[in-house]
Amino acid sequence: MRMYVILVVLVLLVAGLLFLLDRALKAVERGRRRRAAGARLAAAAAYAEAEDEQRRAVANASAALTNVLPAIHEPERGPRRVA
Repeated sequence: MRMYVILVVLVLLVAGLLFLLDRALKAVERGRRRRAAGARLAAAAAYAEAEDEQRRAVANASAALTNVLPAIHEPERGPRRVA
């Protein structure tokens, strides 16, 4: 009888250890995925910042050019007359 109790306790202990091992492996995998996603997010953010900086530089260059060479404005026209 004592052997059956030891066997049941041993089976429960092995099942508990396997459960804990499964949870630990899942936590490690989740951490790995989060680190990879963080790296991809950081790369995307850096790319977006560089693109925004380039866009601002182009806008500033365009504004500077407009200050040097103002746009040619046509004289205002009155209403059209249909004959």
